Amino acid sequence: MRSSVVRQPPSFGYESIALISRSLAFGDLDLLGVRPWSQFTTPENMSMTTLAFWYSKRFVSWLLGFPLPCPYINYRRQQVLEHGYLVMDYIDEPGVQMLSETWDKLPHDPDRTANFYRDLSRIMLSLSQHPLPRIGSWTIDSNGILQLSNRPLTLRLHQLENAGIPTNIGRGLTYPSTDSYYLDILSCHDSRIRHQPNSIHDEEDGRAQVANLSIMRALLPHFTDRELRQGPFFYRLTDVHQSNIFVDDQWHIKYLVDLEWACSLPAETLRPPYWLTDHAADNILGEGLIKFSKAHDQFMEIFEEEEKRYPPLFNVHAYRTNIMRKGWEVGNFWFFQALDSPKGLFNIFRDHIQPRFAPSQSADPSDFSRIVSEYWTVDTKGVMEGKLKDKEDYENELRLRFQNGRDGT
Repeated sequence: MRSSVVRQPPSFGYESIALISRSLAFGDLDLLGVRPWSQFTTPENMSMTTLAFWYSKRFVSWLLGFPLPCPYINYRRQQVLEHGYLVMDYIDEPGVQMLSETWDKLPHDPDRTANFYRDLSRIMLSLSQHPLPRIGSWTIDSNGILQLSNRPLTLRLHQLENAGIPTNIGRGLTYPSTDSYYLDILSCHDSRIRHQPNSIHDEEDGRAQVANLSIMRALLPHFTDRELRQGPFFYRLTDVHQSNIFVDDQWHIKYLVDLEWACSLPAETLRPPYWLTDHAADNILGEGLIKFSKAHDQFMEIFEEEEKRYPPLFNVHAYRTNIMRKGWEVGNFWFFQALDSPKGLFNIFRDHIQPRFAPSQSADPSDFSRIVSEYWTVDTKGVMEGKLKDKEDYENELRLRFQNGRDGT
């Protein structure tokens, strides 16, 4: 292992640094910098005087019933860098590589696939073994106290904001119930259409997008469980893909990276990755859907075996397995996948959600889009006209920039 420095762009700021830090502290890893004026390090790096004060402070906190700080000590730096940073170790171990490097090369034989499914199931179960009181992200304050006080910062939320699309989800906003969270995520999809200059191709496409969003809102009660509205909420990783997972040649998981996107989220959103059969989330159709269904069933069998090894949640040995299987049966696997995918919602809705209710409209959506889109907002036609003007201005600016680039100006 060798050290490396991780920096974040200014638009991302210290929110991600703090969230990475809480992920590391949650996993009991090494060194982390949180604020531009403070730093955390392991106790053995500090003086005896500092250690004595730190242990005394922990003892008093324990005695009074206050939350205990994480096992790191905060101290002020003498020099302040311009950017937030994390000093970490990067993976340099013989025989260990990103799963993406072997996913297409090595055969998906039963033993190798089962190893991967089992290890991933154990990670998901370990993270979700202790239900949390609300939807949000862990953060760490200057005293080293972990608090579930940050908004649920997923990768998709960050990508929208980095593209200049307002999400209207403040950094300190957490959710005690699922309904308000789901509605805010749907509003993010609305915001993308309104603020991304090239969000629609033409009026027909724009009306189809907003019609789909309108029905997604209407179907929310069908795909969500009222009994789970107030929780439990499970801590889970939201950016798991083949390049974030490091495995050995038998596909045993050795390391995970990009932990900063982990959040406490509704229990019913817990599900296997969509890429188990190497298809995009909005392209699992026909033979690909049959193949994915088999992979999903295999994953769930292994997940259930592993869950039974853990202490039961709410006196049920397969509590999480039951939620996930029910979600697959009613279709909320696809509903929540669409919520998490601003670019994929359109196709996922058309291919997996709409056919459950109105297959004829899915085959010929023109009338459906024209009628339903009018209920997305007042003066949908005016919004569509404005978006087409935005698209024209965007394309003209893009041509100008390419022309200036060729001219060297």
